Amino acid sequence: MCRIAGLYNPGEKNLERCVSQMRDAMKHGGPDDAGIYVHPELSLALGHRRLSLIDLTSTGHQPMEDPNTGNIIIFNGEIYNYKELRSTLRHYGYSFHSESDTEVILKAYAHWGIEALEFLNGMFAFALWSAKEQQLILARDHAGIKPLYYYLDQNCLYFASEIRAFHHSGKSFSENEQWKSAFLAFGHLPEPVTTLKNVIPLEKGTALIIEIPSLKHKVHRYFEWKFSDQLKTEADALSLIRDTLNESVKRHMISDAPIGLFLSGGIDSSLLTLIAAKDRPDNLHTLSIVFNEKKYSEEYYQNLIIQKTNAKHQSFLVTKDVFNAQIDDALLAMDQPSIDGINTYFISRFARQYGLKAVLSGLGADELFGGYPSFFHHKKARFFKKLPSSILKPLQYLPNHRLRKLSYAGTANAASEYLMYRGIFSAVAIAELLDVTEKNVQENLSEISTHYPIGDLQNGNRVSWIETNFYMQNQLLKDSDSMSMWHGLEIRVPFLDKEVMLMAGLIDEHLKFQKTRPKYLLVKSYEDILPEEIWNRKKQGFAFPFEGWLNENTFTKPSTSDEQKLYDSFKSGKLLWSHYWCGLLMNRFAGR
Repeated sequence: MCRIAGLYNPGEKNLERCVSQMRDAMKHGGPDDAGIYVHPELSLALGHRRLSLIDLTSTGHQPMEDPNTGNIIIFNGEIYNYKELRSTLRHYGYSFHSESDTEVILKAYAHWGIEALEFLNGMFAFALWSAKEQQLILARDHAGIKPLYYYLDQNCLYFASEIRAFHHSGKSFSENEQWKSAFLAFGHLPEPVTTLKNVIPLEKGTALIIEIPSLKHKVHRYFEWKFSDQLKTEADALSLIRDTLNESVKRHMISDAPIGLFLSGGIDSSLLTLIAAKDRPDNLHTLSIVFNEKKYSEEYYQNLIIQKTNAKHQSFLVTKDVFNAQIDDALLAMDQPSIDGINTYFISRFARQYGLKAVLSGLGADELFGGYPSFFHHKKARFFKKLPSSILKPLQYLPNHRLRKLSYAGTANAASEYLMYRGIFSAVAIAELLDVTEKNVQENLSEISTHYPIGDLQNGNRVSWIETNFYMQNQLLKDSDSMSMWHGLEIRVPFLDKEVMLMAGLIDEHLKFQKTRPKYLLVKSYEDILPEEIWNRKKQGFAFPFEGWLNENTFTKPSTSDEQKLYDSFKSGKLLWSHYWCGLLMNRFAGR
């Protein structure tokens, strides 16, 4: 896992300095090594920071060049099927000088061209300079696990793994006027919105092919997640889930550096730990966070899995004092504003203290197999979407937060449907906070929706698509990447393995999303090893005792009149902590 940056700009005289500054602004994500490539004739520069996990030797250094083609790559991620691909490519006559997955990508491109992307199973963002075609290829994995942002106009190109790198590029980027209204609505920045104008994320499952020096470009889509009803029997579904997930976990445990698992005590992390224990019965490392506040502690459930697997486990206590001492650093780690990244900051910090360089997370299971309340509320959502706007619009003035969110039902698009489930502020509240018109807010949100064409999906698959493309894509994955890489840690997500996602899409939705209990099929697939105490209880997310701590934290005290209004509402119980936190973060990120 690494950090990458690059630029093409004929108007920039010191390319090496600019790419060095961009690269080193992300040093936390690649503390083990660094490299730069500057093209001898073209105004092209590539920079790389390395976090070594596969092939820890100097042969894995980047930028990496293919001596046979002159192609050069900078790569952030892991290719989990690289050994199989390397074996296939050797069959075709290719030789390898390293044990790294990076070199496999170079040889795969030399053999298959852009179609090589279809063979990669992993999480990645990379830039590949194709010397013969004089093209720069930016590519991002099938699920958008790893980030890659870029700015492209008729004169220049800039790209990086984090938005913070653009501030160190030597080029001035304007603030995006749209980001505040988007953040107050979603609690995160939905793609393609970032805090910088015209700096956007590369869409997942695509490659951007850019000709140098003309900067003519085209998008190549190599993956699209789809649903079908091919698997209709429970027996077939259970067998395929088990086989596919077992293989995924085995792939994700590949590492030449210390690797472990986050163990929260919930279904997903418990399952991964139980599966991994079969391959590493004597060398399984797990870690958890615990609290003095018993309401938030899942220590009992964590211990059930620890005892069952005999894992080498370490629990870390997070107290109010620990939280207060680290909150400033956690906000620095947050590359883009999000209301839900602090928990990942702490578990990543402790994982590094534990000596791990990579950890497995259960992220993705809820979205694929129906673990959220939204999977049980979609019929109610359809009902409200049929109501006239004359009934829906006044809902945003009601004191009850859940009722206010339903006002979004008046707009028929995927973004509004998501906001019905998870929205923070209503459109009228956003307009008041930003001192703009409600029409302006609605136009911004409508523009975002055009990037999420949901098609004719219905019922459980529709909810799965919405939760995957909004909540998971824009909040969970983004938080996981920025917070973990701040500590030089890699988070791997076996439930988002390409084969697992494809498998989940094949299962008939009436079978997959049964009302008997959340994630019925996933639990049923492993009911012989997963303790009933783990799955037969009320769902508890990975949450901190935020509300109580926020009341006593100097960082969260209001510093403006607008913040004071929000704070007063929060203290009086009229505002949820997440709303106050959202408004506070917006102010702290403004102009950053």
